[in-house]
Amino acid sequence: MFLIILFSACIPLFMSNKDVAAEAVTGSGKTLAFVIPALEILLKREEKLKKMQVGALIITPTRELALQISEVMGRFLQGFPQFRQILLIGGSNPIEDVEKFKTQGANIIIATPGRLEDMFRRKADGLDLATAVKSLDVLVLDEADRLLDMGFEASLNTILGYLPKQRRTGLFSATQTQELEKLVRAGLRNPVRITVKEKGVAASSVQKTPARLSNYYAICRAEEKFNALVAFLRQHKHEKQLVFFSTCACVEYFGKALEVLIKNVSIHCIHGKMKHKRNKIFADFRALKSGILVCTDVMARGIDIPEVNWVLQYDPPSSASSFVHRCGRTARIGNQGNALVFLLPMEESYVNFLSINQKCPLQPYPPVKDVVDVLPKLKAMALGDRAMFEKGMKAFVSCVQAYAKHECSLIFRIKDLDFAALARGFGLIRLPKMPELRGKTFPDFKQEAIDTDSIRFKDKNREKQRQKWLAEQKEKEMPLKKNFIKNKAWSKQKIKKDKKKKKAAKRKLDEESDVDDEDLNELLNDTRLLKKLKKGKISEEDFDKHLSSAGSSHPKRAEVDRSEGDGE
Repeated sequence: MFLIILFSACIPLFMSNKDVAAEAVTGSGKTLAFVIPALEILLKREEKLKKMQVGALIITPTRELALQISEVMGRFLQGFPQFRQILLIGGSNPIEDVEKFKTQGANIIIATPGRLEDMFRRKADGLDLATAVKSLDVLVLDEADRLLDMGFEASLNTILGYLPKQRRTGLFSATQTQELEKLVRAGLRNPVRITVKEKGVAASSVQKTPARLSNYYAICRAEEKFNALVAFLRQHKHEKQLVFFSTCACVEYFGKALEVLIKNVSIHCIHGKMKHKRNKIFADFRALKSGILVCTDVMARGIDIPEVNWVLQYDPPSSASSFVHRCGRTARIGNQGNALVFLLPMEESYVNFLSINQKCPLQPYPPVKDVVDVLPKLKAMALGDRAMFEKGMKAFVSCVQAYAKHECSLIFRIKDLDFAALARGFGLIRLPKMPELRGKTFPDFKQEAIDTDSIRFKDKNREKQRQKWLAEQKEKEMPLKKNFIKNKAWSKQKIKKDKKKKKAAKRKLDEESDVDDEDLNELLNDTRLLKKLKKGKISEEDFDKHLSSAGSSHPKRAEVDRSEGDGE
């Protein structure tokens, strides 16, 4: 029904030289709503396109979505061999893309913004894409709001600068945002807005998820959450399921854990930091009849994976609109589907928020049965392989940081998060050092009595490299340990220095002085005699006698007298 409405609205408008801003519920068939009109416009051209002339340009935020659109376009082009398409996305060699365009040409480009912008700047490699797009008839921005969310605004502005003003432009999205409104005003000329909703539903209360989607929530404590997830996946192992986590590190960690804990199920992991593997993983999972895809929001928008039975959200997304798009990976094009989000007890008000803010009602899911505690196995995996230990620490840190940046900060409050319970739920053997935990104590978290440096990599090459690095560090530290002197308090050091200075000064005086104690006494006696002489108490004769007797009795005095006499 949605698809028919989109077709009937978009095709006549495009064909009558109108720009279109279309908003339709996720899974309603937006791809066909712009692929078919774009081909119609190219077929109606009076002057046929040459090999190096681009007539249609479709820009989309992710390479998976670009691959999907290219696949749909390819099916139609089997009936129109006069048109060629080229796919320009990250994860491939740009020089190969340049050579392919130069040798084969292209009338239709399907691209991600970053790679397309790069292609426009490759004149030095012999590619003049700016000239090729002068014949452009149709520009389509798919998942337009997501293009802006992902920070492609600068790239889009650069690309739009190369395109001719006389063209037809279509913006397609499941949600409208303020940023998208700016793009509509900047890039479209008197656009016609199309909003597809269910019959009899007021515009202000349009449900943004598919009508055939059963949307559930489950309340779990932090330390019980992963156990509940594993139990659920085991019970639905013959179905096709997507499991969303908040960060790439969480996908890496829990994805590896699920591979061990859930037997006889094909499990794939995909996230935005994977560069060259993503295309193959995406294609392999799409071809499966059943299996589990552990992923981030890179798979949340516009991706059409056949026959997905369940969408599980282990972590609620950072934005409410992403929640809707995640759910939209199931119940597509009129099919049945199910979605379940796991929430902590303190997050339960998120259910009402989604119902009001996103027109997305949720119902409680019955408690998961036959839940087994798998956290000891998770710990054992970390103790048995340093790779798992490090993945767990990184995942915990990234999860806490993502929680702190949540858009709904009134509901997802970092200050209310039970870090000890969360760490137990991650199966950690010790807590990482991070700013959020600084100065806090966690008596509820029992740390394993083990030196974590002793945990080895299962991969022998990685362990060999680690041991080499440890030996190098030990060598660097050895000289430091030999010369190391423990610091004392500043006041004690100063007192010690002052004492040393006084002793040195006294020693210097003793060395420089020729007068000992006996000389000092003689000098005092002479002074007394001189005073008596002046007062008339003794005669000059008596004074001379005393001096001469004292001088002969003291060796140094006699020596001094003689030396003085020789000088005269």
